[in-house]
Amino acid sequence: MPEGEVDPELFSKDLAALMEKLQLPSAILCGLSMGGHISLQTAIRYPERVRALVLIGTPFTNTFNWFEKATAPFSRFSTRLIPLRTTAKLTATTLSKITPSNYGFIMEAFGLMTHHNFVRHWAGNLRMESKGDLEKVKCPTLILHGDRDNMVGRQQAELGARISGAIMHTITNAHHLTNLDNPDEVNRRIEEFLNEII
Repeated sequence: MPEGEVDPELFSKDLAALMEKLQLPSAILCGLSMGGHISLQTAIRYPERVRALVLIGTPFTNTFNWFEKATAPFSRFSTRLIPLRTTAKLTATTLSKITPSNYGFIMEAFGLMTHHNFVRHWAGNLRMESKGDLEKVKCPTLILHGDRDNMVGRQQAELGARISGAIMHTITNAHHLTNLDNPDEVNRRIEEFLNEII
């Protein structure tokens, strides 16, 4: 692992440790994007801790096809060179086209990080890999993805096909910040899922 980068194995390990500290034997995990991938890996590595999964706009690999194999290393390198505020503005502009208020939310979130910590965690995110482990997920799983999410949309069909019994819904009029673009439909789908499994 390159010096200074976060070991991606720490993400699920830390989540399991947090649950232990909070005396939560198991929980229903819900995550968006990287948070979804961390939840997914927790279900794979600590299955006794995860009662169910809600995965929103969740990638499971950064090597899904030739495009990702080419862009992930470039992204890891470029974030080291580009000022954090520039990265924030580019991200905020991309993810606020459907819901303009997302812009301020994203800028505020980036403002809570230093450039150094962002680079470390982003590099760790880009090294997360679950492509060979999806069949290990045995808990009830709900997969939600935005119909306009061109960031991870290409992975969703395979994610749903390889997790046994997974329920998948496409959320209309939503990009990668699916829960902010269409909260009513996201909340309805999650409520339906929880009512079935609880």
